[in-house]
Amino acid sequence: MVKTGAQHIESLKDGREIYLDGRRVADATTDPAFRRAIASVGQMFDFHSAPENSALMTFETDTGTRANRIWELPESYEALKTRRKGLEAWTELHAGFLGRAPDHVASCISGMYMGLDVFEAYDPARARALADYYRYARDNDLYLTYVIINPQADRSKSAAGQADPFLSAGIVDRDAEGLTIRGAKMLATGGIMANEVLVTCIQPLQKGDEPYAVSFAIPMNAKGLKILSRKSYEAAAPSVFDNPLASRFDENDAVLYFDDVKVPWDRVFVADSIEMTAKQFHGTPAHVYQNYQAQIRLSVKLKFLLGIARRITEINGTTNFPQVRETLGQLTAEAGMVDAFVAAMEAKGSHYGRYFVPDRHTLYAAQTLAQQVYGKVITTLRELAGGGMIMLPSSVQDYDNPELAALIAKTQQSPAASAEEKVKFYKLAWDAVGSEFASRHAQYEMFYAGASFVVKGHSFRTYDWAGAGALLDRMLAGYDLADEVSAAPARAAE
Repeated sequence: MVKTGAQHIESLKDGREIYLDGRRVADATTDPAFRRAIASVGQMFDFHSAPENSALMTFETDTGTRANRIWELPESYEALKTRRKGLEAWTELHAGFLGRAPDHVASCISGMYMGLDVFEAYDPARARALADYYRYARDNDLYLTYVIINPQADRSKSAAGQADPFLSAGIVDRDAEGLTIRGAKMLATGGIMANEVLVTCIQPLQKGDEPYAVSFAIPMNAKGLKILSRKSYEAAAPSVFDNPLASRFDENDAVLYFDDVKVPWDRVFVADSIEMTAKQFHGTPAHVYQNYQAQIRLSVKLKFLLGIARRITEINGTTNFPQVRETLGQLTAEAGMVDAFVAAMEAKGSHYGRYFVPDRHTLYAAQTLAQQVYGKVITTLRELAGGGMIMLPSSVQDYDNPELAALIAKTQQSPAASAEEKVKFYKLAWDAVGSEFASRHAQYEMFYAGASFVVKGHSFRTYDWAGAGALLDRMLAGYDLADEVSAAPARAAE
């Protein structure tokens, strides 16, 4: 089934336990803290279910039905590029500000399914559970989030070494029906709007951490699952005009607490295996496929931010200043670098069995540099804007006062826009660059792929060091000290 927006929104009215500001949220789809973001996701589902977008946004499955392209398993270079075009179109609906939109974790599960052989070698029953779940999620057009990080707590100790053995979510019991899970996981980005959650651990686990070495998927309304929301930026942004991004694209982040949640065996993909918990990401295409999606999203987001950069210079009448054009040129180079990395991941891709997957090292090189680029781009936008993003009307309510509206029209002048257009634009620019919503995105882009040393470690491990060393050795083999010694008499004669 390819869902419509109304169908997805209705599916979220499932009694899930969401807590915000000391209260339980009765219905996230109508609550002022979440309703507009949920509506934005609804628009994404409307876009991909529209008949005119069928070729772009859906593909034919092995059963002859059509499914959301986010679940596609490309078998060729061309198929991979076709899927990317669909993901780009979907991302443009939110300009890359929904970091955990439905295409991210769908890419993760799809990558795991591509590596079904790894699961079969581990446990055929768990492999069957994963295969069945992939088809279930695909055929029901599910929106998935994931929680793959343990609470920070004492980072000097392993999950098993914490003062509370069930601070981090782990197995507390098991029986013929399944596992019982107790403890917390983070960071359920998009969880408020998702149907289900993949629960596992991407952090390295140590001997003794076996109870935390699990991987499973459950609905967000599972009995005993508590969703502890962070502050809602949407709730603090009642006006779309004043905060056009925060009011519509605050995907939310949440801690999930598992209060003895029962997980049936047909939803369990890994249990008690530290080795397999790591292999599900790095022994299959999952980690590459999910982060390839993230780079597609980032390329769209940077394109949007460069649109802001150019418009700032037009609004301020500085576009033709040589130093400004130099700055814009630097921005285009940085955005172009991300675009080039995405294309290179595809062009250098290879087959994993029947499936064509992006190049692993090119992905990790992209992530390493992308963590540095986003902050530079935001800082550059601040430099281009100067005080323009700060000296704005306090809120849209200022326009309700005719005297203030006249003063706004007088003081917000621009050679390229009316006063209202200038205010509207700079309100958007500030929401992308300097608001609390924007600050969260700066933090997100720094860490969604992991700490910097982790990402650089992936790049280190996947680089062709053997090829680099061989090239060096060939050069070194082309000359020798003995040759210099034997040539000494001839040099002396000269």
